[in-house]
Amino acid sequence: MFKKILIANRGEIACRVIKTARKMGIATVAVYSDADREALHVQMADEAVHIGPPPSAESYLVMDRIIEACRSTGAEAVHPGYGFLSENAKFTEALDKAGITFIGPGEHAITSMGDKITSKKLAAEAGVSTVPGYTGIIDDADHAVSIARDIGYPVMLKASAGGGGKGMRVVWDDEECRDGFERATNEAVSSFGDGRVFAEKFIEEPRHIEIQVLADTHGNVIYLGERECSIQRRHQKVIEEAPSPFLDEATRKAMGEQAVALARAVDYRSAGTVEFIVDKDKNFYFLEMNTRLQVEHPVTEFITGQDLVELMIRVANGEKLPLKQQDVKLTGWAMEARVYAEDPFRNFLPSIGRLGHYQPPAETEFVRVDTGIQEGSEVSMFYDPMIAKLVTYGKDRDEAILRMNDALDAYFIRGVSHNISFLNALLAHPRFRAGKLTTNFIAEEYPDGFQASDVPLDDPNMSIAIAAVAHKALMNRAARLSGQLPSHEKSVGNDFVVLANEAHHPVTISTDGDNYAVEVEGSQYAIATNWRLGQPLMLVSINGEQRCFQIDRVGLYFRVTHRGSELLALVVSERTAELASHMLKKEPPDLSKFLLSPMPGLLVRLSVAEGEEVKAGEELAVVEAMKMENSLRANDDVVIAKVLAQEGDSLTVDQAILEFE
Repeated sequence: MFKKILIANRGEIACRVIKTARKMGIATVAVYSDADREALHVQMADEAVHIGPPPSAESYLVMDRIIEACRSTGAEAVHPGYGFLSENAKFTEALDKAGITFIGPGEHAITSMGDKITSKKLAAEAGVSTVPGYTGIIDDADHAVSIARDIGYPVMLKASAGGGGKGMRVVWDDEECRDGFERATNEAVSSFGDGRVFAEKFIEEPRHIEIQVLADTHGNVIYLGERECSIQRRHQKVIEEAPSPFLDEATRKAMGEQAVALARAVDYRSAGTVEFIVDKDKNFYFLEMNTRLQVEHPVTEFITGQDLVELMIRVANGEKLPLKQQDVKLTGWAMEARVYAEDPFRNFLPSIGRLGHYQPPAETEFVRVDTGIQEGSEVSMFYDPMIAKLVTYGKDRDEAILRMNDALDAYFIRGVSHNISFLNALLAHPRFRAGKLTTNFIAEEYPDGFQASDVPLDDPNMSIAIAAVAHKALMNRAARLSGQLPSHEKSVGNDFVVLANEAHHPVTISTDGDNYAVEVEGSQYAIATNWRLGQPLMLVSINGEQRCFQIDRVGLYFRVTHRGSELLALVVSERTAELASHMLKKEPPDLSKFLLSPMPGLLVRLSVAEGEEVKAGEELAVVEAMKMENSLRANDDVVIAKVLAQEGDSLTVDQAILEFE
C-alpha cells in the first residue's frame, strides 16, 4: 500500500480524501495557493506545499508544480478529487512518466470519455442508449441554427469539453439558438480552453439519474446503484439522493448493465459515473461519463456501506475489488444538499467574504458534513462558492428528508449569505415530497426567482414565541444583575408585544425555571429549553416536539431562523409598541436610474455607449462570475447618460456600471 499520497485539490474534497487516507494509515500532502494558505485541508494534511497565486490557472491547474510537490515530499500517488486536473489526460501521462501513480482511470478512458462527441459515439458502439443529435463540430451560429432545425427544437447546445453546467444552453427557436451558441462557445473557451460545441435533442420532463461504477485492473466491473440528481439550477446540482424515487428494479438493472458495458469498452478502472437522462416513461439515454469521483458520492456510500475513496486507492494500488455485483445491497435512503455561499433572494448571486460565525450540525451515524470550511475561513472569488455537502440517512426517504430538515436548522452560518432557506423550501415542497422530479423543477416552481414568501411556514407564531422566550431570558438576567438586594430584584412582566413583519403581535409569557408557557394571539406553546443567552442554537421541546431554532442579535432585534424562514423581531412593552406605531420610516434611495452589478465579478463587455438609446430587452453589459457569463439587459427603453465602469474592471456587488437619463 502507498505510504504517502498527494491530494491535487482543495476544499471539502481534499479534506474528505485526507480522512480516508488517515483511516488507512497513509500520510497525506496538501497543495495550496496563496488564497488557501490557512485553509482547512492544509491544516488537516501531514504536509503542505505552496503552488502559486490564487487563480487556479496559476496554481491548482499547473501540472509541473503538482509533480514537483510529489517529488519534494516523496508522495507515491496523487488523488485528484474532482474538477481541476481530475479528468486531464495530459496530467495522468505526466504522472506516469514521473513514476507517480494516478488514483483514477487510465489515459485512454479519460481521453475517450472527456470529449462528449467521442464518448457518445463510443457509447453507441457499446450498445448504450444515446440521445438523438449532431455529434460533429458546429462551425458557427448559422450552422447551429441549421442543425437545430434538423433535430427539432428544443435543442441543447453543449461544450464538447464541458462540465458543471458551463458552456451549456437550451434553445427553443432560431434567435435563442444564435445567442446560445455564442454564450456556450465563450464559456467553453473561458472555462476549458476549447470552444467546440455540439447539439442534441433536449428531452422534456427529463430526470438526471446517474450510475456509480467501480472497476479494477483485473477485469472486474460493478455498479453500485443510482443517484437521482434532477434537482438542478442552471445545470448545477442542488439536491441529490440515492436511490431514485422513480426507478424500478428492472430499469435500475438495465441502466447499471449499460454503464458497466461502457466502462468495459474503454478499459476503465477506479470509480466513475455514467450519467443518463431519463424521460417520463423510464426511457433512458447516455449523457456523459465522469471519469472521476463525483461531488455527490456520499449518498452512494451511505446506502451501500462502501468507502469509494478507499476503493479508488486500493484499485490504484493494484488490488482486486473486494465485492462482486451480487454483493451490492442498497439499504435505506440518503439525501445530499449542497450548501453554497450565495444569496437565493438575489437570483443566487455568489457571496464572498469571511465566515464570522460557523457551526455545522453535529455528525452522527445519520448526519455527515463534508466541508473544507471552518470559522474564520474566507469564501474567495477565485473558487467555487460551495461551503459544504450536508448528507443525511434514514430507513426511508421521508426519514432522510426529516433528518435533513433538522440538520439544516442546526447549520449556523454568519458572515456570508447562504442558500439554506432555499434548500428548506425545496425539501418542504409537495412536489419534491412526492418524488415528482425533473431537471426543470426549480425553473417551473420558481419561475420568477426565489422569494422570501416561497419559504413555507408551518406555524408563523412559533418563531414569535421563541423570540419572546429569548427576550424574557434577557430581561430575567438583567433583573438578576440589577444590583438590588435579594428579594428586591427588579420584576419582569409577562406581557409583551413582538414587532415583526410590519405587525404587532401581543404575547403573554410566564416562566418556571427552564419551562415557558407562551400565548401568541390565542395559540398556546409549552416550551422547555436549557438555552442560555449568547448560544446560537436554541434546542427546545415545543408542545412535545423537538425543534432547533437559530438565535442571534441584530442591534436590539432578535433574528429567529427555523426551517429556512427568518424572523427579525423586536420585543417591547405594550407602551413602547404603541409609541413605535407613530415612528416615521426612512425611504430607501431611488436607484432605478442605475445599472448595478448584481454580483461580484469581471465586466467582460460593455454593449452600449454614452448617449445611446437602448430598447427594453437589449443587452447592456456582460459580467463574468465563477466563469459563468451573465448578460445584463434593459428592463425599459432607456438612454445611457454615463458609463461608470470599464471593460476589465473587477466589480463589487451593487457597483454602478451605467447611469440612465
